[in-house]
Amino acid sequence: MSQKLESAIAVIGIDIGKNSFHVVGHDERGAIVLRQKWSRGQVEARFANMPPCLVGMEACVGAHHLSRKLNSLGHNARLMPAKYVRPYSKGQKNDFRDAEAIAEAVQRPTMKFVATKTTDQLDLQALHRVRERLVSQRTGIINQIRAFLLERGIAVRQGLRFLRGELPRILATPPDVLSPRMVHIIEDLAGDWRRLDERVEGMSNEIEAFARQDAGCERLMSVPGVGPIISSAMVAAIGAGDVFTKGRDFAAWLGLVPKQISTGDRTILGKISRRGNRYLRVLFVQAAWVVLIKPQSWEPPKSGCTAMCWRSRSPINWPGSPGAFLLMGAPSKRANSPRPSLNPSNCREH
Repeated sequence: MSQKLESAIAVIGIDIGKNSFHVVGHDERGAIVLRQKWSRGQVEARFANMPPCLVGMEACVGAHHLSRKLNSLGHNARLMPAKYVRPYSKGQKNDFRDAEAIAEAVQRPTMKFVATKTTDQLDLQALHRVRERLVSQRTGIINQIRAFLLERGIAVRQGLRFLRGELPRILATPPDVLSPRMVHIIEDLAGDWRRLDERVEGMSNEIEAFARQDAGCERLMSVPGVGPIISSAMVAAIGAGDVFTKGRDFAAWLGLVPKQISTGDRTILGKISRRGNRYLRVLFVQAAWVVLIKPQSWEPPKSGCTAMCWRSRSPINWPGSPGAFLLMGAPSKRANSPRPSLNPSNCREH
């Protein structure tokens, strides 16, 4: 690459692959001045010899690692969701067209970017994904045991602890109820269950140890219903949350706000949009249910409000709020009613 060409490049779009990278560069006027295919080993060396420029990539596997490398070389690397890049693709799909679309999209002033994750965030995210897989495998084993027992006319009360408590008695039943072969199969499944329990507990302990040492996780755990699992998953997903200007933006990214299908002067709100990080959304929904079902198990904050005042201030209790919409599933008849007023006599400090 000539020195004159390198100095003319202002924006670069990279379509990331496993072994090869397709690169398209624009000059200050937006004209394409670079269109090349680089191997993985050439990327860092070539960018090290280029003047600082704006580099766009889709947020995919390996993008965060490459973004950190390019930022350390003085470039301005930015990551974007793939679905926001797709509208800028023109013509038939190929890798160079994808890189050209990325170079176009990264220059948009209204583009929503993805924050580059640190190595600690990626390690924590890997822990959560492994734990999620283990929990899913454990659920599959439990369901398989229940199905085998139901085929023999044995029904066990719903709940993990009830099946675990009844299993020794069931395995001791006479051969006319459970054949020796089926008893052996269920014993093997129970052994797999125990081993998965140990691995899940080990992962949970490792995540909890990280959460206790992280200042961001400690602040999140002060919120009712949020523990080490949710707080660490949130830190792994968004870090400090600098990409969101307010809490509602985070709720919209997570898919906890109503899906809007408005037209003209009509505002139509449907069910929650369910977009974004499904794993994190599931954790938040479970936490909201726990807080609502057992509010007595959560202490009010130490700011001086009583428990009644704290619950009335919680947005989850406001009729028509996103939290109420999430838990009820549809707008209530009181959706337009005013928010509950706070009685100053219920608070110790104001």
